[in-house]
Amino acid sequence: MVFFIALAVMLFLNATVLTIPLSSNIYAQVSPDNQAYYGVDMRGVHTAVSQVKNSTADALPPNYYEDSFRILRDAGMNHVRYTLYWEAYVADPASFMNELQMVANAADKYGIKVIYDNHQFHTSSYLNPQRGNGFPSSLFEGDPKFPYGAGGSPKYQAAKLWWTDWWNRSIKDVNGVDGWVLLFDFLQKVVNTVDSHPSTLGYEILSEPQVHSSDQWEKIGSFNSLMVNELRKITQKTLAYSMNIPVDLKSPIALNPTNLAKMAPENKTNVVFKISLYGLPKPDSYQGDRLAIFLRTSEITQVPLYVGEWNNVLREASINEEGERVFNINPQQSDISQEEANLIVKTFKDIGAWGMAYWQWRLQPHQVDNYNLVNVTESGTLGTTQYFDILKNAYMNAYGGLNQSTSSLA
Repeated sequence: MVFFIALAVMLFLNATVLTIPLSSNIYAQVSPDNQAYYGVDMRGVHTAVSQVKNSTADALPPNYYEDSFRILRDAGMNHVRYTLYWEAYVADPASFMNELQMVANAADKYGIKVIYDNHQFHTSSYLNPQRGNGFPSSLFEGDPKFPYGAGGSPKYQAAKLWWTDWWNRSIKDVNGVDGWVLLFDFLQKVVNTVDSHPSTLGYEILSEPQVHSSDQWEKIGSFNSLMVNELRKITQKTLAYSMNIPVDLKSPIALNPTNLAKMAPENKTNVVFKISLYGLPKPDSYQGDRLAIFLRTSEITQVPLYVGEWNNVLREASINEEGERVFNINPQQSDISQEEANLIVKTFKDIGAWGMAYWQWRLQPHQVDNYNLVNVTESGTLGTTQYFDILKNAYMNAYGGLNQSTSSLA
């Protein structure tokens, strides 16, 4: 059954006039040991606090990062995409950087390669106090276009206006300082903290930026080019730029490989294109169509694909208050089986993905069950869930265990 599904995926992708062979290892362009990186997305504590809530970070269990990276190493994994939030640094710089040091030290010890991801979700906690995190409040305060709590996801007008100004490079903080300059200053602090560690694989410039009109693709390319050029002055490690949201294939922003290719930086040396996939890439399906588009984009840009987030969820269509069709996750109906995980990972291997990270390793439980890989037992020790076993088996089936070249640091 798996063979025929995989064959159908391959035939579908070939039918989209792709010229990248599914067996080619395009990640070899940037991976000196010619092997893929596979592991998990990891959420921290001090690196993930909300600024406007002035929330206190949960206490880390004893040896949390040591235990986490040891479990991942022992399960045959070699990679972590570590999500961090700019506004968390603004809220508590010392605790933020101390946690980054703990991550880097533990990853060094257990031979786990880390991408440090500048993450945002719903733009900022300033626009979405309930769920948002990312950009600091100083980039919104004082501007009547961006009232507190006005909404940070793509469906809200405040988010549309803010991201439009961001790509026009007209966002400034309360002191009048350019937002792009401030973002680079933050990224530079992260690089200066962890770049010397052998476990540091690289950095993601900005996760899943929002696009609201077709004229923004080239502007994002200019943003990525500037960030790559500046970062190349302080690091030669891998840099990732991210796909956009929303990813509605019929949206008016003209989401297609040609436009996605405009997001690429001018300097593509040791650069990867981060994508997300939250479902089975079956032929004639939303996920299959998306993957075909991303593969074509990779062919145009000659930039390897990095599946920085993957899982399997059920999304249901609905019409929002503005009359737009949106898709929201149904937590009760979402799940992933061993067969599904095997097929997804096998597909990533067949297309030559540079790397992949399963969503997600986090202390806080999530309402979507298959988002939970780890828990803390009553005795305070770190345990794993059934989904971690499914993930471990999927990677082992595809890759046969940890490449020894990545475990020599342990």
